[in-house]
Amino acid sequence: MLTKLTVSNFALIDELTVAFEPGFCIVTGETGAGKSIILGALSLILGARADSSTLRDPEKKSVVEGHFRIENYGLESFFTENDLDYEPQTILRREIAPTGKSRAFINDTPVNLQQLRELSLRLVDIHSQYQNLELNSQQFQLQLVDTVAQSEIHLKKYHQCFLDFTVTRQKLDELREKAVRSRADLDYFQFQYSQLDEARLEPNEQEQLEEERSKLEHAEEIKSTLVQVSDLLDGERFPVVQQVKEAVHRLDRIGRFMKEAAELHQRLQSVHIELADIAREITYLSESAEFNPQRLESVTARLDLIYTLQQKHQLSSVAELLELKTELARKIEEITDYDHEIARIEKELAGQEKRLNEAAGLLSRQRKSAFQPMERQVVEILHQLGMPHAVFRVAHEPRVQFTPTGTDNIRFLFSANRDARPDDITRIASGGEISRVMLALKTLVTGSKMLPTIIFDEIDTGISGEIALKMGQILKTLSAGMQVINITHLPQIAGKGEHHYLVFKTESEAGTFTSVRKLSEQERVEELAKMVGGDNPSATALQAARELLET
Repeated sequence: MLTKLTVSNFALIDELTVAFEPGFCIVTGETGAGKSIILGALSLILGARADSSTLRDPEKKSVVEGHFRIENYGLESFFTENDLDYEPQTILRREIAPTGKSRAFINDTPVNLQQLRELSLRLVDIHSQYQNLELNSQQFQLQLVDTVAQSEIHLKKYHQCFLDFTVTRQKLDELREKAVRSRADLDYFQFQYSQLDEARLEPNEQEQLEEERSKLEHAEEIKSTLVQVSDLLDGERFPVVQQVKEAVHRLDRIGRFMKEAAELHQRLQSVHIELADIAREITYLSESAEFNPQRLESVTARLDLIYTLQQKHQLSSVAELLELKTELARKIEEITDYDHEIARIEKELAGQEKRLNEAAGLLSRQRKSAFQPMERQVVEILHQLGMPHAVFRVAHEPRVQFTPTGTDNIRFLFSANRDARPDDITRIASGGEISRVMLALKTLVTGSKMLPTIIFDEIDTGISGEIALKMGQILKTLSAGMQVINITHLPQIAGKGEHHYLVFKTESEAGTFTSVRKLSEQERVEELAKMVGGDNPSATALQAARELLET
């Protein structure tokens, strides 16, 4: 339960601390006194959006802190899962900096907003007036059914199945679309691949062919030069090889007498061997260097094919053409494999759809199990609230398509009169009737969720008199199992409270401030009398206030 709320520098609040008691707590105050401001501050520790416009002093930070007793609510696992220190007296804090940035804390440990929201929603439920409008939303109605039916586990399982099914179906659609587009390109890819495959390209082929073509184109010049060099080395006129050989013999004769000559002899002999070898190789090359027009034509044609392919594909080497060939082969294989992959994913999707149908069926049966208890209990409470002929029905229609929340279409049907046919609740219910239905539904929800605290913000809108007394009694009964904080303008409901808090404004030279204080028994009588008879209550109003507190 909420034991203490501390607020600083928020809207009309400078510094405010209010200690709440267990049981049925009443909050009253004149219109504009700041009750909604206090709820706004409380909503910050429930994870609501924050900005710097709420700061009273824009130069200072705002701090909202709520103290909660949380033992006996099975929340230890939340603290373990989020690596937080569990304390029976847990403190939730939210700080808003002048820049608009906010920070959240649980027991002084920084947490993200999602963690703060997850814990706070298991501690407090705020029913504000706008939720009466939300009753028109089928999503809101479905959430109420899920809460009462305690279908969280089934809903979580269904949602995971739905997510898997949706992802696989999207994957299949994309694959089919890709297959259609790719098949249109298949002939083009196959034609390109065939051209490259028929070319029988080899790595480094281009360089070798270009070198061979160069030799063939200059064959006569090459042969003539080689013959001339061969004649210079070992010809008849001045054979260099023979001259060096003769020099080797002559040095050999004096090598016995002169050490240097012997060394020169060895060196020159090596030169002779090398020159003789060069001469033989040149002779061989000159004999093989013949002009071959047929081979030149073949080489040129081969190079032309390579150049054409390079130009066509805007590539610069045979290696790149071979890489392109490999890529085309991969694309062709991928396209031809689409049918197999599509068949595989279709089978996978069919299995997921079966599991999704099973999960949807379990979820639907769990929801349906709550329909009759909901209808019976809501009608019972409505009868207590002065609607003896009220009818409440939970209408169900199966959906054809899967949705993120299942295959159930839920509608709340209502009728306040004996002969009226039940219809959509917000179409035929008045404001006071909507308030009573919402109280009945909230009673079911809080009982199912085992919440420590529920806060009602003027749930009594549109009712008065005896009905207000009965609503107050229901709220008081509800508070036997939880803390109920009720903001009201009706003395009939305020008189049922065990603790009464007054929200009021004070004005000074420093400005206007909102404050809260708990009323004593005598102050409660005076406040109720004002609610009955105005600011200057008569003796009759004071007596009526005492009677309200005694009933």
